[in-house]
Amino acid sequence: MLGKTAGGLYWLFRYLERSENTARLIETGFRIALTRPDGSDDEWRSVLQTAAVRGLYEGLYGEVEETKAIDFLLRDRANPSSILSSISEARQNARLTRTALTREVWEAINDAYMNIKELLANPVSTKQLPAALATIRQHSALVRGAMHGTMLRTDIFDFCRLGTFIERADNTARILDVKYYVLLPSMTQVGSDLDNVQWETILRAVASHRSYRWLMGGDVTPKGIADFLIFDTRMPRSLRFTVKKMASNLEYLSENYGARHPCHDQMDVLLARLKHGTIDDVFQDGLHEFLTDFLSDIGTLGAQIERDYRFLG
Repeated sequence: MLGKTAGGLYWLFRYLERSENTARLIETGFRIALTRPDGSDDEWRSVLQTAAVRGLYEGLYGEVEETKAIDFLLRDRANPSSILSSISEARQNARLTRTALTREVWEAINDAYMNIKELLANPVSTKQLPAALATIRQHSALVRGAMHGTMLRTDIFDFCRLGTFIERADNTARILDVKYYVLLPSMTQVGSDLDNVQWETILRAVASHRSYRWLMGGDVTPKGIADFLIFDTRMPRSLRFTVKKMASNLEYLSENYGARHPCHDQMDVLLARLKHGTIDDVFQDGLHEFLTDFLSDIGTLGAQIERDYRFLG
């Protein structure tokens, strides 16, 4: 496959996943803000920081306000990571790689773009926000369903999946990091001032509230939630699960092309770290520090994949 086509598929599904993940991040901020009695906008500063767009927002609009922050994340064309920008880029990449996609996948992506563009044509009110976010998530699920149900398991599929999981891993780490500042460095002090309602919101943001309770019962703790979202191999948005999936897709590509690249070695190191790490080690060293290192590693890996498979031609 041409590197340009591989890159288009990879970024198509990165942008699609990003649109859904940004919706989940907005929901996280919205739910957490509802639990604050003082009505401050601290959560929205954290959400913008987590999405890596706080500097851009403040450069354009100054002080962080809830309504402006939500609109910036939803539909602002000046924000390259907004949902509207992401779904537009996904569709553009789909057009460039249309011959590599099944008709069902193309139609699902095109429908997602058209419907979300109409949905976000005007600012979304607070009352309309939950329904709008649900619609965005639903369109993402429809595209994934079409991909799983109609596409051959070839290198095309592997590049699509790599884009999906590298973006998902990045996002899970970012959503978990939204609340890092309430965790203290010493493991023995963690949870002293924690609001469990807010931590349950983190679970809801990655669609795992019910599954966590089913597996763990009523024991909702910061340590338990972090362990679940980092190391649990049954949870499809955990860091270990997503990295394991990336590793398998890279291995399929290695077998298909008959060659290993530096990205394979980087992946082996990252997977081993998650396989042998423990939540006690993470909390002892600092959750925020762990997540920051993980995000750096994922960024480095993504750039190496682009070089190794010559996405730029």
